Formats: sequence, structure tokens, C-alpha cells
Amino acid sequence: MNFDESVWLTALTLSAQYGDDAEIIATLRAAEYAAAGDTEALAQWDEIIACLARLSEDGRPPGPLN
Repeated sequence: MNFDESVWLTALTLSAQYGDDAEIIATLRAAEYAAAGDTEALAQWDEIIACLARLSEDGRPPGPLN
């Protein structure tokens, strides 16, 4: 799955800030948007969560982000 660069950058920032808890933080943020009915923001946070899961598997994002 390919993700937008901004999604990867957000995932990397969360990972740097929260370490192993980054997925939990992102899930909480996604839940806030879901509760508010903001499906567009929820979809973006779901992508961020998927990126964080990939980071935890691979340890790095795919390809250069420059």
C-alpha cells in the first residue's frame, strides 16, 4: 500500500515523539474524529495507523521521502 508523504511524515513524527505508544496515540486521535463524524480526517488517521504498523514491522518507511 502506498501512502502520501505527509502521512508518512506524521507517522514518523509520532513514532519519534511517542515510541512504542505512537499507534495508541494515533488510535485515540482517530477515535476523536470518528466520534465527531469527520470521516475524511478519520480516513487520514487510519492511514497513519497503517504506516505506524508498517514502521513497527520494517523499522523504516519505504523509499526516500525527499
